[in-house]
Amino acid sequence: MTTILDVLEKGTGFLTQKGIKDSRLNMELMVAHELGLKRMDLYLRFDAPLEESALANLREKLKKRGQGIPLQHINGIVSFHHSEFLCDERALIPRPETEELVEIVLKADFPDAGRILDVGCGSGVLGLSVAKGLGEKCQELVLCDLSTEALSLAKENAERLGIDCQLIQSDLFSAVEAPFDLILANLPYIAEGERENLEAEVSHDPEMALFSGDDGLDLLRVFAAQCREYLNPGGLVALEVGFDQGEAVAQLLRDGGLTEVIVHQDLNGIPRFPLARKA
Repeated sequence: MTTILDVLEKGTGFLTQKGIKDSRLNMELMVAHELGLKRMDLYLRFDAPLEESALANLREKLKKRGQGIPLQHINGIVSFHHSEFLCDERALIPRPETEELVEIVLKADFPDAGRILDVGCGSGVLGLSVAKGLGEKCQELVLCDLSTEALSLAKENAERLGIDCQLIQSDLFSAVEAPFDLILANLPYIAEGERENLEAEVSHDPEMALFSGDDGLDLLRVFAAQCREYLNPGGLVALEVGFDQGEAVAQLLRDGGLTEVIVHQDLNGIPRFPLARKA
């Protein structure tokens, strides 16, 4: 008889040998997902036996995780700002820092009309989470992305959360109709020269969701130059950028005619979230 504790200990040892960080946490999340439990429930069921079908599935998942396939892709789901989103190779894996941007935006002031645009939406986690948090204040949500695959994933997540939205294939603002009261964006911001320095798991994200020119700012330059004309007066733009890009992007927003530019820090004190307003 193989118990939950047996699987956790053996799997943790295997992942540790493969050099996987947080191997115990990885195992707990895989086992919990396979059994349809919350992670903390495992601690109350250490002695519970596992059926052979569950063991077979976990062996396959363990093999993939040992090969460096992201846990989020293996489980096919990621927890983000009080909701669960589908997650696979069609879009960037949501990062915890982006949840901080959601919280910042939900506390900010912007016009009550509530027309919201998420540019480069990927799986939709940013726009959908803000819309869910705003409730009736969000009267219209538009998700746009250049990738049709990302948009298909965003559509599935919107349906999963029961949030009405419009999905548009667009290269930044090229196919959307102004104006908006809130524009959100977590655009590619990694410099081309950083490819070889990235963690192996990042290679499973789509390239077009990661890289943006020699300094990582190519798309952000275009965005900052254009976004003002897509905002209502008093409208807000909120971004996530790289760890060393906050002030550079803030200046791009000022150069684009926006005011009240503030760069918020993440929980590690890194100036990562530029916010700006149309006067």
